[in-house]
Amino acid sequence: MNKRRPATKDLKRDIILNAARLVFEQEGLEGASLRAIAKAAGYTPAALYFHFDSKEAVYAELLSQSLNALCSATEEAIAREANPAERLKSAAMAFFHYYRDNPGDLDLGFYLFRGGMKPTGLGKERNLELNKQLHDSLLPITNAALALGASESNAREITASLFAHATGLLLLAHTGRIRIFSANAEVMMQDYATALANQAALG
Repeated sequence: MNKRRPATKDLKRDIILNAARLVFEQEGLEGASLRAIAKAAGYTPAALYFHFDSKEAVYAELLSQSLNALCSATEEAIAREANPAERLKSAAMAFFHYYRDNPGDLDLGFYLFRGGMKPTGLGKERNLELNKQLHDSLLPITNAALALGASESNAREITASLFAHATGLLLLAHTGRIRIFSANAEVMMQDYATALANQAALG
């Protein structure tokens, strides 16, 4: 009986998170509510408070799970590469491919832009933890750049550049705007990653 209770709790939590993802996709962080999430999950709002204290807590858990999966994807990609230049390119492309294949997760990561360009977030502690997870998922790029001979500041700039380039291309690809330029987002990402790997090698 004791073994079944945690399993039941985890199942309810998963049901809530799956329902919440749908609600957030439709309403965004600002428009969603615990009541709407509870209704989508088939529970009462009171039942949700047993698992999460706010909609921000639910959103943070979804985003945390997504970032953990992203981190695993980048680590798996670099595990197959011994050469630092190939590790840098593989990590960059793993980041790009993860969000190419999981556009809903990319949308989760863009919660800061909901409601316009204004400061917002999920609370200081949650933001710090989520930012750390994002940083960890990009760390293979930074480490590969360092291994190629880049300075610490240059390695950070290369990582930031690849992050910005990838998210920009993904935004264009997922919205179809890439067609305006008659361009291929994946080819552009590969070319950019190669260029920055070469830049890192120059120190």
